[in-house]
Amino acid sequence: MSKGPGLYSDIGKKARDLLFKDYHSDQKFTISTYSPTGVAITSSGTKKGDHFVADVNTQLKNKNITTDVKVDTSSNLFATITVNEPAPGLKTIFSFRVPDQRSGKVEVQYLHDYAGISTSVGLTANPIVNFSGVVGTNVLALGTDLSFDTKIGELTKFNAGLNFTKDDLITSLTVNDKGDALNASYYHVVNHLTNTAVGAEVTHRFSTNENTLTLGTQHTLDPLTTVKARVNNFGKASALIQHEWRPKSFFTISGEVDTKAIEKSAKVGLGLALKP
Repeated sequence: MSKGPGLYSDIGKKARDLLFKDYHSDQKFTISTYSPTGVAITSSGTKKGDHFVADVNTQLKNKNITTDVKVDTSSNLFATITVNEPAPGLKTIFSFRVPDQRSGKVEVQYLHDYAGISTSVGLTANPIVNFSGVVGTNVLALGTDLSFDTKIGELTKFNAGLNFTKDDLITSLTVNDKGDALNASYYHVVNHLTNTAVGAEVTHRFSTNENTLTLGTQHTLDPLTTVKARVNNFGKASALIQHEWRPKSFFTISGEVDTKAIEKSAKVGLGLALKP
């Protein structure tokens, strides 16, 4: 267990990963290669229905500086420069996208035993300023996540969250969308030897009085194979199996059925990630 409370994005992350990570209904292929000089090249392609999108990402590490450059099939170029630990607990990130001239952004993250702060500002004349902060410990943490648009002079995002961790149990409560959505999540490791865990997430939206409940579980069949399953209150049931057929290389099959419309075809997703 880490010492500090982490960043705001860590609140409820364990439950989100259990319930949503690696589930997909498309076909995705990823392959990574590494050169003797330390350059990592990752190529990925995804088929979504009749559309195919692909991108190539190049990563170069030099001491504490990491540079990522990605080009996709839509002729967009994404660049990110990350400086790790210019001072203890500090990380700075500079990113931009071409041809979007308003996409430049500088982000600073700071991690402390009793706090985690992330702030970013757009590199424009009237930027959007983002700030998130968490105070507490690795047991109990309270945080907020804000965005302020200087062009219109208004808060465009206001979220707040609470995270509690005790041994194998993690619970969180967040208020999102300026108070319109209340979200509670639960994550519990049942068996460490088989990596068996259960999780749940419930969201209530006040504007529509709608509730969404998702329940899920995961279990390790053997050291290389993991299965997951989930179901929500709308009758959507999903399952996946992921196998690490060689170190850092994974093959994933996932599927989803609508139990309230069983006559419809099931959605099936395939994923293959290759690393040397």
